[in-house]
Amino acid sequence: MADAVSIFMSIGLSEQKAKETLKNEALSSTLKRAIEQAQGLLGSASIDKTAGTLLYNMVTRLKDSNRLSFLTEYIITRKITSELQLSAALDFIKSHPQENLDRLEFEAACGVGVMVTPEQIEDAVRFFEAAKPKAAEKDVKIEQVVNGEANTEGKSLMEQLRGEALKFHKPGENYKTEGYVVTSNTMNLLKKHLEETGGQGTNHSLSHTPLITSSFSTILLLISFAEQGHAYVCHQRGEELKGHNVPPSPWRERPLEESLLLFDRMRKGMFAEGEVTLRMKMVMEDGKMDPVAYRIKYTPHHRTGDTWCIYPTYDYTHCLCDSIENITHSLCTKEFQSSNMQPFAVTHASDHFQLLYDLAVDLIRRGHAYVCHQRGEELKGHNVPPSPWRERPLEESLLLFDRMRKGMFAEGEVTLRMKMVMEDGKMDPVAYRIKYTPHHRTGDTWCIYPTYDYTHCLCDSIENITHSLCTKEFQSRRSSYFWLCNALDLYCPVQWEYGRLNLTYTVVSKRKIIKLVETGIVRDWDDPRLFTLTALRRRGFPSQAINNFCARVGVTVAQTTMEPHLLEACVREVLNDTTPRAMAILEPLKVTITNLPTNAQKEVRVPDFPANEAKGSHVVPFSKTIFIEQSDFREVMEKGYKRLTSDQPVGLRHAGYVISVQRVIKDGCGKVCELEVSCASSDSVEKPKAFIHWVSDPLRCEVRLYERLFLHKNPEDPAEVPAGFLSDINPNSLTVIESALVDRSVGKAKVFDKFQFERVGYFSLDPDSTSEKLVFNRTVTLKEDPGKM
Repeated sequence: MADAVSIFMSIGLSEQKAKETLKNEALSSTLKRAIEQAQGLLGSASIDKTAGTLLYNMVTRLKDSNRLSFLTEYIITRKITSELQLSAALDFIKSHPQENLDRLEFEAACGVGVMVTPEQIEDAVRFFEAAKPKAAEKDVKIEQVVNGEANTEGKSLMEQLRGEALKFHKPGENYKTEGYVVTSNTMNLLKKHLEETGGQGTNHSLSHTPLITSSFSTILLLISFAEQGHAYVCHQRGEELKGHNVPPSPWRERPLEESLLLFDRMRKGMFAEGEVTLRMKMVMEDGKMDPVAYRIKYTPHHRTGDTWCIYPTYDYTHCLCDSIENITHSLCTKEFQSSNMQPFAVTHASDHFQLLYDLAVDLIRRGHAYVCHQRGEELKGHNVPPSPWRERPLEESLLLFDRMRKGMFAEGEVTLRMKMVMEDGKMDPVAYRIKYTPHHRTGDTWCIYPTYDYTHCLCDSIENITHSLCTKEFQSRRSSYFWLCNALDLYCPVQWEYGRLNLTYTVVSKRKIIKLVETGIVRDWDDPRLFTLTALRRRGFPSQAINNFCARVGVTVAQTTMEPHLLEACVREVLNDTTPRAMAILEPLKVTITNLPTNAQKEVRVPDFPANEAKGSHVVPFSKTIFIEQSDFREVMEKGYKRLTSDQPVGLRHAGYVISVQRVIKDGCGKVCELEVSCASSDSVEKPKAFIHWVSDPLRCEVRLYERLFLHKNPEDPAEVPAGFLSDINPNSLTVIESALVDRSVGKAKVFDKFQFERVGYFSLDPDSTSEKLVFNRTVTLKEDPGKM
């Protein structure tokens, strides 16, 4: 070790830096090789500090070790003398992975032989100073075009989120992704991939759309199509749909059946390109109306014609603890079905079990895997003791792996492990283990099952995926992802990580949700207290609100934890503009109007959207008997209370009446059960301090009110909840009101229809509703004024 430290110090590293470098076996080995090659070129001369620093920086950033001697030569011969030149050289090598580099092109790219004098620098500085915009011009927005693409200034959050922010590579250009491992066979494999998928070079047209696999991409797609009936076929031409001031479509309210018929004709190729589109009934955050969901394109796609292909990929691991329903729920299959839409293909890792097994055999033959007898307890954690079976003969591992396949070992007795070190330092991850529980798709056919680390990249490669989207915790798996594909000489897709979005007062882990379901704490995966997509949909969260929330949070590499009220604020914004008003009474108090005839009956017209009465209205009855909220009456007047009391009248919304209490009727327990009042036209009396909602001749319904499922902000944190998340359940997370009253305007509502119950909150019709009894879920409360009484 002392010799290695002195070698590293000879190129200018400090003793501490040299010792830190030694801790990284791969880095220190490569650095030793670079130093040896440099000394071979220099002979007896020593490596100066400038060259030594460049060598060290080159080794830490170089992904293709085959270029080590090439770059070392340029550094030692002083053709590369600065960090800028080194960065340009590394960028050139990354974008030119072919075996034979054009040296003249390489030297031109990284400025070999170019000398810049101090005078030239001063002239350049003066030139750029003179070119700076004047103060008066700073407020002028000029659209810049960089590399053929407009900048993102002025774009909505969703446009940036789905476009520039993601920066996906084009098909066949996987090697341009940071961290992608390039081998001598990479370009051949990418060429074969393009041939199989129909891609041509770097052309990124609709017919060469990247294939993306991930539950995250599934969510993005579901967000756009979650609500039934919120799309229509439109005949406006492409020119009319450009920009933000798109004229309203005359086909926006066409019958649902007509749009379904036309969409089917679109699918069958019965229209010309640009003749029709499928548009979504929504307003984007930047104000654009009804974005296009589907268009016609007759350029053949390599597998799907004119559609964007999305692959929700199931069972990367065996998921023995999950029933088939749980797996389906976890990836939102019900959302696909309920949205009248199907993915192009639904694939399972189990579709490839035989091929995955064959590839494992090939991995052993290549010397990259071995059968190990270390027990599960020994393999947990990162400091796993080295396996004494790591160097066992290939034939012996092949024989033992075949016996594993035939069920000749007990569970946990043996595993198949890969010879590699993961990014987090974990040695030789497991590829296969024994499990005698039947698989939900393949039954008893297999008793050995592949792990996530083994299956993920190989299934993506088999299915010609271009991007595999993962949350940030899977970054440590990226090295195994690239290593395994390259070890088997297979096409290697790109793993792309993003920060996981977490919410407080809930859990999002699939296994934890299973526990909540199994213990009966929640009813199912769509219980409105959860934050699965099916649960949010059942609770009444509109797709656009989820879109807006995701856009505001953005896609980042940092793990983000947000408060639920931020999502709820996005929900209120959308529902306030899109939900018609109705009146409902959760805790009814009977009110008899004594100065109206017994058979008095009047129709009151109520606007669906009070702020814009042109958007429609509905009629509700008004009779001698009405019902108000119990909280809207107080027998004893309190300071600041503005609603009905024995001495204070109140107005009835939309009815044009003001009522005053004549008599308070109580039951045997002394509780107020009825009021007798008189009414007067609002035009004939002094304006009351407040107006309340009411119902007359109402429908009886059930209302479910939801609160946070957990008592603590972080129920999974042992510091906050030492007894575990199951001990932290909020006993008041669900309140069921079985005899609420609602006006008859909602009588023909369909499941998932949404309403604002005036002064109460936003509600959605639940699937449990029947023709005899409607059931409403409270989506969110109204934006409350804490000082209002």
